[in-house]
Amino acid sequence: MTSAEAARTDDRVDAATDADRSYPRIQMYVAGEWTDGSRGKTVPVVNPATGETLGDVPLATTDDLDVALAAADEGFRVWRDTPIAQRTAILHRAADLLVERSAEVGRIMTLEQGKPLPEARGEASRVAGGLRWHADDARRAYGRIIPSADDTVLSVRTVPVGPVAAFTPWNFPAGSPMRKIAAALSAGCSIVIKASEETPGTACALVQCFVDAGVPAGVLNLVFGEPAEVSAHLIDSPVTRLVAFTGSVPVGKLLAAAAGAQMKPCLMELGGHAPVIVAPDADPVYAARKAAAAKFVNAGQVCTSPSRFLVHASLHDAFVDELVTAAEQVVVGDGLEDGVGMGPLANGRRLSAMERLVGDAVDAGATLRTGGHRIDRPGYFFEPTVLTDVPASAAVMTEEPFGPIAPVVSYTDLDEALAIANALPYGLAAYGFTRSSATAERMVRGFEAGILSINHCGGSVHEAPSGGFKDSGFGREGGPEGLDGYLVTKRVSHLLVD
Repeated sequence: MTSAEAARTDDRVDAATDADRSYPRIQMYVAGEWTDGSRGKTVPVVNPATGETLGDVPLATTDDLDVALAAADEGFRVWRDTPIAQRTAILHRAADLLVERSAEVGRIMTLEQGKPLPEARGEASRVAGGLRWHADDARRAYGRIIPSADDTVLSVRTVPVGPVAAFTPWNFPAGSPMRKIAAALSAGCSIVIKASEETPGTACALVQCFVDAGVPAGVLNLVFGEPAEVSAHLIDSPVTRLVAFTGSVPVGKLLAAAAGAQMKPCLMELGGHAPVIVAPDADPVYAARKAAAAKFVNAGQVCTSPSRFLVHASLHDAFVDELVTAAEQVVVGDGLEDGVGMGPLANGRRLSAMERLVGDAVDAGATLRTGGHRIDRPGYFFEPTVLTDVPASAAVMTEEPFGPIAPVVSYTDLDEALAIANALPYGLAAYGFTRSSATAERMVRGFEAGILSINHCGGSVHEAPSGGFKDSGFGREGGPEGLDGYLVTKRVSHLLVD
């Protein structure tokens, strides 16, 4: 190869790299128009793998929010009265567009959130399936006729609740917004959704699919802004009929209290601290591999991530050895690079939290088996971490870590393990490993959690409900139950007259 040819090759590589790292202009979508809003105030969007600024996201004023609310009010009347077959066709077209654009949506997601590109592309495609599920399920919101007196027709009808105010976090930039949008629009509601300011590009790409599919103006509105200001204004508005939130327990309690003061129903999918119980008859190597795969996906930034490992004493060493091996085999790096298995944490706050939790555990007597440190490179990278001999007093045993930390403790009695698992106020997800169907049933009956998996650490699926209880929230997303919160039930008694 000549020097000139080499130079041209280098130019192509540089151009491809620039294209891979290009980032779209971020705007809000209100009343059928893309807009920068009326404030002119923005905040930067940062690539967590490099620390570099990707772009800026506009912040809504209360005036902008009022425009969105008015649009949602009008859009609801249009969408509610649109025939279900037409609504479904539009939503299926949006799902088709999302699949067609999944590679680009995934690239944007990796840039702004950090997860490996295959994970991001998979998330974009997966949520299109969720949209299809809800669109089809809405066609089965039948109601019923109840036998009654000869001169009366007694029926039960379901109708959309009305305009929805929704708030979503940054850890699943496509999954979290789509859960709200898909259920709301399938039910016939309109929505004003405030997506995360840290991952706005993915939300914009999702909304564009709906726009291009033909969703009428006002039905879907996307805003960004100061979280407290936006949530207070949207919840307080008489236009809003339902509040849907995914995020932390403290914020969820504040929003639920604000909605309760207005007698508005809520759907709350809040934090967790998922226990994993490995029974004495389980295969410790299999359990450790399954647990590690779930623990380090999305750098542990998953509400249902396994985060407390309770292993029978007879299996403890074998389980820990395999878990350490799996953790040390995880390739950590920029999610756009080939072969990367775990990307960065979302921001510097998460890095500091990981350092604090590991340091506190070690100070309390835990043993650091592997990891435990930030990685010395640009961006917010932290090593996959395994801790053993972790005392109950350590913060990592009671606080949701939301990062790649796996604390392991041993137990000798299953009832003891279940008591430890249920000791926290969280009740989102729980996992168990056993070869015994009787032991599996004890776990299913004993776990205080809304999402249970036995012999794997399964994630959410479209056709089944997900959600927690206790401090982990209320209401369900997915399955037929996922549509219920967006519908109102009417009892109709019709006396027949000539």
